Amino acid sequence: MYNKSHFNSGLRTLVQQRRDGVEHSTAVHTKDFDKTYHAIYIQDAVKFLKTLPDNSIQLVLIDPPYNLELDYWDRFPNYLEWAKQWMDEIYRVLTDNGNCVIFGGFQFQDLKQGDLLEILHYARHNTKLRLINLIVWYYKNGMSAHRYFANRHEEAIWLSKTKKYYFDLDSVRVPYDEESKKAALKDKRLIPENIEKGKNPTNVWEIGRLNGNSAERVGHPTQKPVEIIRRFVRSLSYEGALVLDFFAGSGTTGRVCIEENRHSIMVDADASLKEYFNKHQKKMSTLFSKPYEIVENESVEDFLKKIGTQITPE
Repeated sequence: MYNKSHFNSGLRTLVQQRRDGVEHSTAVHTKDFDKTYHAIYIQDAVKFLKTLPDNSIQLVLIDPPYNLELDYWDRFPNYLEWAKQWMDEIYRVLTDNGNCVIFGGFQFQDLKQGDLLEILHYARHNTKLRLINLIVWYYKNGMSAHRYFANRHEEAIWLSKTKKYYFDLDSVRVPYDEESKKAALKDKRLIPENIEKGKNPTNVWEIGRLNGNSAERVGHPTQKPVEIIRRFVRSLSYEGALVLDFFAGSGTTGRVCIEENRHSIMVDADASLKEYFNKHQKKMSTLFSKPYEIVENESVEDFLKKIGTQITPE
């Protein structure tokens, strides 16, 4: 079967631009900055979103409750009706080159439980958000099952506000093994420089789940691995960008933003976020990070003023 990508005029144009050294229209040149700022808000997500100004967030990265009744924050009589409230705000707060990632799963049984399929359907039919990719997070360790096939993956949808969304593939390329690299270098359709950088990780990511005794663990029951959050932060935002996680949970997004020189806003209804995030700070690596400052419950207006000269690219 023919590889359809070889007949994709848009892809061929992008490849030719790269060969010619032509910068893509979505390229970002960030302003220089000395430190990053990270805000923590113990608030209801929907109420907080309404306080944000339009076009203020470059990346929304969230892992919402799945309504599995793991705790008080994971119980909703009608999941979709609740989710609509924050979905309606995402498009408004994103910048024109902004992205949104929503973790979830396809386990629909009824409207009470809800799932990512329902969220995606609502986004497509009731918002202006654009679906760019469905990412499948595959892992080998998980629960066994007897009444259905044991689940070994979760999903995340990547949405954008416009066609001008930011994407940095080079920052998340995966190294070729030597045999594959030799074969790729013989393919005249490929750019040798990109082969040296590595290959596209595709939309299926094999990243292990966190075991109970994992060194990354900080205590939150649904904590995501740093590696998967880092891949989204690196590829869908740029240094100096503002990242929002309004279901911050364990604070992993804030940790990664510090390590990757992004600003962040972490919001959660559970005050345990602060305890979890403090544990993250003791585990993280800041060898290549700028100095950073943590603020709590500061007015949104004041916080945005602090980074106002940094969140807009030149």
